[in-house]
Amino acid sequence: MNIYVANVPYSVKDQDLRELFEPYGEVTSAKIIMDRATNRSRGFGFVEMSDDSAARQAIEGTNGKSFHGRDLVVNEARPRPEGGGDRPFRGGGDRGGFRNDRGGFRGDRGGFREERGGYRDREDRFNRDED
Repeated sequence: MNIYVANVPYSVKDQDLRELFEPYGEVTSAKIIMDRATNRSRGFGFVEMSDDSAARQAIEGTNGKSFHGRDLVVNEARPRPEGGGDRPFRGGGDRGGFRNDRGGFRGDRGGFREERGGYRDREDRFNRDED
């Protein structure tokens, strides 16, 4: 069973997490999740245990327990949503395109927009200024 461990102090390492769960049964893996940009702990991790009943006892025994000065939040890990990635629910490249108060779309940077009274292109803008 895969166990999610949150509110983990930033100083905790993989081995510390493993040692916390080993009294409950065999720990297959213990991993603190690190931020790629800063290489610092993100404050949570995952522990995998081979025996489900031992994992349930570990969850009950460690949830709310003070560990290195912080109360842990421990529960069964949920599976990743389809599409995977390390950042679920972040959305894609389409930004929605709501209309702003000028009649154009947010992020619209160019082209002729008749409802705005804009120019066809940049050359027209410069040619118009000369007249």
